[in-house]
Amino acid sequence: MKHHIIITGGAQGIGKITTLELLKRDYYVTVFDKDIEALDELKNEVDSRDCSLRHVDVANEQEAKCAIDESVKQFDGLYGLVNNAAISINKPIAELTLDEWLQVINCNLTGTFICSKHALPYLKRSKGCIINMASTRAFQSEPNTEAYSASKGGVFALTHSLAMSAAPNVRVNCISPGWIDVSGVKKASLAQQDSLSQTDHEQHPAGRVGKAEDIARTILFLLDKKNDFITAQNFVIDGGMTRKMIYT
Repeated sequence: MKHHIIITGGAQGIGKITTLELLKRDYYVTVFDKDIEALDELKNEVDSRDCSLRHVDVANEQEAKCAIDESVKQFDGLYGLVNNAAISINKPIAELTLDEWLQVINCNLTGTFICSKHALPYLKRSKGCIINMASTRAFQSEPNTEAYSASKGGVFALTHSLAMSAAPNVRVNCISPGWIDVSGVKKASLAQQDSLSQTDHEQHPAGRVGKAEDIARTILFLLDKKNDFITAQNFVIDGGMTRKMIYT
């Protein structure tokens, strides 16, 4: 039986690559995304029989709940939720407005809460799983990333808390990507492949900058029922950078 996965922010970047990889592996996929332009472009790359594209603001509870309910009806159940939707507004804290702070928190953290809350009843029936997208910025930072870093720290904490509440029927884990180059995996109006230097790659103990496929493979691993002993964990996928001492 084919399993149904919902992925938020699934029309660009890591989300898009994950969507395509899930479809290759015979999953039904529902993509939630707020960007209509990106959704329209993705429509040309997927089979509508296996992939549903929905314009959804994950921070809007009524909108997200309705979309979850409708997608479950369409594909007769739900096995996995990948909370990937995220935005960033990086600027000095003295210039960061409360509205901008709330935009980031509402999308990245509150959206994860809302989608998890309304997907859980269906996931309990299927003994499925939730995979949240955190970030290495939850644990280390560059200047002027307060809103994004705080939101991802919240996702990390929400993950282990939710894993306890949803046990034993639903597994909940999160992934913390490091530098993942998705510059060329955006809608046409934004896609522009970055030119990565040898230094960019060599600073990573793994010898290269990350790719969206690295995260997609981790998601596929965590979705696999054979890995049902793994819950409440955070998987750092960063080429080893968070374990590297740097003295300047």
